[in-house]
Formats: sequence, structure tokens, C-alpha cells
Amino acid sequence: MRLLMLGGTEFVGRAVVEAALARGWDVTVFHRGRHEPPAGVRSLHGDRTAPDGLAALAGSEEEWDVVVDTWSAAPRVVRDSARLLADRTRRYVYVSSCSVYAWPPAAGYDEDSPVVEGASADAEQTDYARDKRGGELAVLEAFGAERALLVRAGLILGPYENIGRLPWWLDRMARGGPVLAPGPRELPLQYVDVRDLAEWTLGAVEAGADGAYNVISPSGHATMGALLDACVQVAGGPAELRWTDPEVILAAGIEPWIQLPVWVPPGSESYDAMHRADVSRAVRDGLRCRPVAETVADTWSWLQGIGGIAPQRPDRPVVGLDPSVEAKVLGG
Repeated sequence: MRLLMLGGTEFVGRAVVEAALARGWDVTVFHRGRHEPPAGVRSLHGDRTAPDGLAALAGSEEEWDVVVDTWSAAPRVVRDSARLLADRTRRYVYVSSCSVYAWPPAAGYDEDSPVVEGASADAEQTDYARDKRGGELAVLEAFGAERALLVRAGLILGPYENIGRLPWWLDRMARGGPVLAPGPRELPLQYVDVRDLAEWTLGAVEAGADGAYNVISPSGHATMGALLDACVQVAGGPAELRWTDPEVILAAGIEPWIQLPVWVPPGSESYDAMHRADVSRAVRDGLRCRPVAETVADTWSWLQGIGGIAPQRPDRPVVGLDPSVEAKVLGG
């Protein structure tokens, strides 16, 4: 298989490239040149937001079996890439998001649930949900439904994470002391290891899959307790989890998801959206999710290998709880 990866040097894109190389695929990476791609790929350079940013692709005579795109901003960027590649690539995979579903999605929402309105393939950047839906529309416009695979991910964790969610928890455990652990301990979580996302995507390409898939673990694949216990175990600090009721956390003005990454209170619209999607279609078509302890341990190993400081995407908010706020809630 000949893969063109748009991006491919960070997080999801890098995981896809590494998985493809492990399968013996021929990989070309189109990127801005800010980060080194994995060894063993061919590089083409360009900035998709620049007026002539696709020149290297336009000037290439190569053809590919599949292009994978993770773009998250202005849909017109996906539109331009898809139009350029429509006659030179057999299939377009767009890594989208479960955020494309109309808010609030009901618990158990699936791929046929209503999506956000007002999205356009020709749009400039608006908001994340409409940008991702606009990207989907751009791919469908250029490739048609039978040549498009829409991978609607949810929470993504694992090595190379540049959002900071799991790295923040690992760093917090390494610092030790009493840790505000948002309850309940048995709260079911739904996420996908970036490597499992990559493996499923490439397997779906090989199988000729098309259409939309929610690609996240089944809800309850892990719990908040299992995730944080694993963080304590691998980070090695003398951390003591202090499980705290959601009501106490919310009363303190702590923002779920941002200040306490991964966690949202049970019973809320956000919880149903983030941790209760129907993923039966992806599971039926081969999704396999590794244990949470493996995801946590491998992320910690990766962090240690790069000096302990996780990369941070400039277009995403910095996550985590201020130590003084944590101490106040815990009565310190």
C-alpha cells in the first residue's frame, strides 16, 4: 500500500505513519518541516494554509492508494487537498471527531445520529465541531461516499500526546503528595489509545471500509480509578489519591475536562458526549483496545525519553489544576 500522510510528525499522524511502516507500506509524509518525521518515509514540504502551500504535492507525479488527513481547523484546507488528490489517490481517510454530532448527543449516539448544522467545506475556521464536520463534507465532495472513510475519534491518549491530558496526570503523580482524584472511582471512561486508532484505521483501509465510524473504546473499557491507579504505579511518586465527590469539585469552581483532564461529572451532557458513544460498528470491524495500564506505562516511558516535558499544541488550552486550588479543596 502507498500512503500519503498529511502531517505525520506528531501524535495521531505519527502513530499512523509508524503503524504503516510496520506493515511494510510505502509512506510519503507531507508536512511543514518543523518536526522530523519517522525514519523510513519520503518527505514533501509545504504549508497547507499558505497560498501556494500545496505546490510540492501538485508538482509531484506520484499516486497513492490512500491519503490520511487529521486537519482540525479551516475546512477549506481539507477541501483544497481533497480536490488536488481526487484523481491521484484511491481513498481519502479523514480523522474527524465525535464532536461533529449535534449537541447534546444522547447517551448511546451512533454514526447515524444528527450532526451539527452550519458546517461548510468552503469555510474558514469557526469552531471545532463545525470545522471537523466541514472537513468531512470536503472529503465527501471530492471523493464521494464510496471512497471516503470518516474516522470519528473521541478522547485520544497514548505516546506522542501533544494535548497534555495524560501527561499532566503522570506529572502530577510523579510530584507525589495528596492528589485530588475526581470521583466516582468506578466512573466508566471511553477513550482510544492512539496506536489502536492507527491500527484500526489502516486495517479498515485494507478491508475497503467507507463511511463514518466512531472509533473509541467501548464505554467502561477503563474507569477513572483504573486510569489514575496506573498513573500512580508507573510514575513512581509517593502519591496518595484522595477520591472526591463531583459535587465538591464543581462547588469549588473547578472546570471538568480542562482543569481535571479526562474527567467530566457523571450525569452531565458532557459525560454522555465524551464517554457514552456507541462504538459497535468499529468493534464489529476490528477495533481492539489495549489495557489502560499499557497505554499509561508506554506514555510515561515516552515522556521520560524526551526529558519529561510533553509537547503542547499552540491551538489547544493548557490543561491541569493549579496546586493551590487542589490543596484548598483537599483542606491543605
